[in-house]
Amino acid sequence: MTSMDSAQPGGPGPGSVMVVDDDAAVRRSLGRALRLRGFTVTEADGGAAALDLLARTPPDILVLDISMPDVDGIEVCRTLRAGGDDLPVLVLSALDEVADRVAGLQAGADDYLVKPFALEELVLRLHALLRRRPPRPDGQVRACGLVLDPAARTAARDGEPLELTRREFELLEFLVRNAGLVLTRDQLLDRVWGYDFDVRTDAVDTFVSYLRKKLEAGGRPRVLHTVRGVGFVLRDDERGNQGGRERGDDRSHGDGRGRTP
Repeated sequence: MTSMDSAQPGGPGPGSVMVVDDDAAVRRSLGRALRLRGFTVTEADGGAAALDLLARTPPDILVLDISMPDVDGIEVCRTLRAGGDDLPVLVLSALDEVADRVAGLQAGADDYLVKPFALEELVLRLHALLRRRPPRPDGQVRACGLVLDPAARTAARDGEPLELTRREFELLEFLVRNAGLVLTRDQLLDRVWGYDFDVRTDAVDTFVSYLRKKLEAGGRPRVLHTVRGVGFVLRDDERGNQGGRERGDDRSHGDGRGRTP
């Protein structure tokens, strides 16, 4: 399962974090608190689900409970490090013996916080870990199986290149950078076209339609969803369809429907 949000779409923000805990109440509470502090949050209900999500949409940092019934936190850490993944990992655990801390750190965790803990301490530790992580050297942005290189203006989904126009690339880049956030048409117009550009709001729907055709070529599942009455969200599940057919699925947008650069 996933749940994502952020305080400032398109803003710098403190980063993206995945919270992994089999206790739904703890997971929701922690996720809500981190969102209020500006983090983009993804939630996973166990180690196996976390590893699956990490392979598809890696966050900037991982908050990981140790004691889980399927794949525990220690095994998740070992799996990540064995694969060469240097993702920062902060472990949460009620186990407070020195041997427990040593086991977590030896498995590859970067920090170990004992429950119960003060939320502000957790947030400060997350910021510290994020500051220590070097920026991605290749400058690529990734989400939902998409990899974009803004410098080279290249894009791919699941390793397959996407042929995009300049405007399509700019729209997709903004969506990828804000994956999981519901973006309004006005936000997309402002960031991609600019409010001073003479363009009708249905240009957004037109270019979303263009992008969907390319993203879903070959029967690939939908990741660019319509949220009725609000806007659009790039998300790796089917919850963007708020019941029934998504608005715009069968719309045919031609160049004659207003100015669409």
